[in-house]
Amino acid sequence: MQTPLWKRLLIWAVVAAGLLYAMPNAFYSRVEKHNDATAAIEKAAGAATPAQEADVALWPNWLPSGLVNLGLDLRGGAHLLAEVQVADVYADRIDILWPEARDSLRQARDAVGNVRRLDAPPGELKIKISNPDGMAKAVEIVRGLAQPVTTLTGVGQSSLEVSAEGDTITIQLSAAEKAATDERTMAQSLEIVRRRIDEAGTREPTIQRQGADRILIQVPGIGTAAELKSLIGTTARLTFNPVVGRASNANADPGSPRNVVLPERGRPGSFLIIERTPVVGGEDLVDAQPAFDQNGGPAVNFRFNPAGARAFGDYTANNIGSPFAIVLDNEVVSAPTIQSHIAGGSGIITGNFTVEESTELAVLLRSGALPAKLNFLEERTIGPELGQDSIDAGRVAAIIGMVAVSALMIACYGLFGVFATVALAINMALIFAVLSIIGGTLTLPGIAGIVLTIGMAVDANVLVYERIREELRVQKGPARAIEIGYERAMSAIIDANLTTMITALVLFFMGAGPVRGFAITLAIGIVTSVFTALLVTRQLIEIWYGWRRPKTIVV
Repeated sequence: MQTPLWKRLLIWAVVAAGLLYAMPNAFYSRVEKHNDATAAIEKAAGAATPAQEADVALWPNWLPSGLVNLGLDLRGGAHLLAEVQVADVYADRIDILWPEARDSLRQARDAVGNVRRLDAPPGELKIKISNPDGMAKAVEIVRGLAQPVTTLTGVGQSSLEVSAEGDTITIQLSAAEKAATDERTMAQSLEIVRRRIDEAGTREPTIQRQGADRILIQVPGIGTAAELKSLIGTTARLTFNPVVGRASNANADPGSPRNVVLPERGRPGSFLIIERTPVVGGEDLVDAQPAFDQNGGPAVNFRFNPAGARAFGDYTANNIGSPFAIVLDNEVVSAPTIQSHIAGGSGIITGNFTVEESTELAVLLRSGALPAKLNFLEERTIGPELGQDSIDAGRVAAIIGMVAVSALMIACYGLFGVFATVALAINMALIFAVLSIIGGTLTLPGIAGIVLTIGMAVDANVLVYERIREELRVQKGPARAIEIGYERAMSAIIDANLTTMITALVLFFMGAGPVRGFAITLAIGIVTSVFTALLVTRQLIEIWYGWRRPKTIVV
């Protein structure tokens, strides 16, 4: 019954590392303040306030400072269920297609005559040609604008459906392209919501797709659901549009179906008529930062990608002396007159901003424009007090479970039950250490998984101890009985825990939210339980046996 020295050192090194990495969770508030202050100082390029320096001093820098992140139900925070209006993207795609279709048809004016856009339902483009005899040519030209669908299910299909009736061409997205657009819209919406929440510095948000067009958003530590909505609820759609003229009120005649009347920011009663089709869109932005204009007022600097810079530069070069509108979420925030060719793809947005508004606008623009509007179907705020109640209840449950299991083990197995109890405490520390290292999030179901692990952790010890009893009954010596007990119980222990691990993995990959939190702690608990039951308790028994050298043992 002698474990090699290298193996003993490795086992106790793992135990020591687990206790070390679990230790910060025993001083949660102090370590959390230390981590927040350290992150803020790094973000400020090393500049620190006296309060931040005091917070940094709360925990030694040479000790691990990783913490188990607390989920929404333990920390409090905001819960939103949003529906993405994917159908709105169809209309945008068709609107963007009109200038290209118009220019292509004008190049074949001898065959199709003049072209004009007609009013049509959202998501459809109707084009009237003055020469119906050239309809076949016109349809051929428009179909040439289509692209192949880039999804596996849409291979070989066109992105556009083109039909003709009389002198009118009707264009809309094909069913395959709509499905592909829906997938792209949902993926883009998820990523942009994640960026915006990450920009705000929140901890471990849960952002998941639910069903075909819904997004579940849970952010621990944020004040209210309204605060979360203000951060992600706006589309922040920035466009640069040509200005047609001014209007006296919001209901004024724009002069064309392709124009729209929008209000000016900070100027009540002032309205501009602008073209619907933008020169450049916010999707071409690569950076936006809060700044100040030449008068010292808050503003936002922006920079385009090469494609956006080229389009913006060409437009300004060809329209010197004309005004253009910077439109954010259907509101004109600025309408400067083009004084010269603006090359380089950068500029500044000015308006009646406060410093906070310019900073928030920069965050929204930098994280990207949501491709479609979000409708919030469900919103809920969980207070920190309720979260603390959940933590307290979970702590009480864990303590009661550990005390009850420990008392039963000691009553049944005496000193060997004490060894199992010590291993159980180490097991709990290892679970928290692993969660801290991987940055896992602990939820209320996760606490349930830990409590369940407490009961499961001693199962392996029971199997081992019962095998040792059987060997003692057939007159085996103490050392040989202990060695055989561990060897013959190992296969049963591994088989039992392997089946539970498979269940935990299925729950993790197939479940969502609370179910995954339960699965994570259960899976970690299985691994640490096997380690402590088969290796740590054996080391404790070996140390005791080498010290006392008993002739007989009672298990």
